[in-house]
Amino acid sequence: MAEKIFLCRRSDMSNGTMRQVCPSGVDVELAVYKVDEKLYVTDDLCTHGMVSLTGGDLEGTTVYCPLHGGAFDVCTGKATEKPCTTALRTYEVVVEDDDIFCLYGE
Repeated sequence: MAEKIFLCRRSDMSNGTMRQVCPSGVDVELAVYKVDEKLYVTDDLCTHGMVSLTGGDLEGTTVYCPLHGGAFDVCTGKATEKPCTTALRTYEVVVEDDDIFCLYGE
């Protein structure tokens, strides 16, 4: 069963930004994105280059890997530019007041 994990505060996220979060009790870093006032969460590790995506660029709903320039759609996790071919894991976002959570796990 999925567990609700606190990530950060909505008021700490500006539109068009992303941030890496390392939630307590989770064994991976996650990336939180705010695009057009909507929130998205994915794994932060590029599936090709194994580097942090939050070190790259966010253009609309596309995040670019800083290592090889591959890209992913943050809404779906789909790899959209080579050399990336494997999708990112995405997570359902839950917002309660100013708190951003994701549903993590199975």
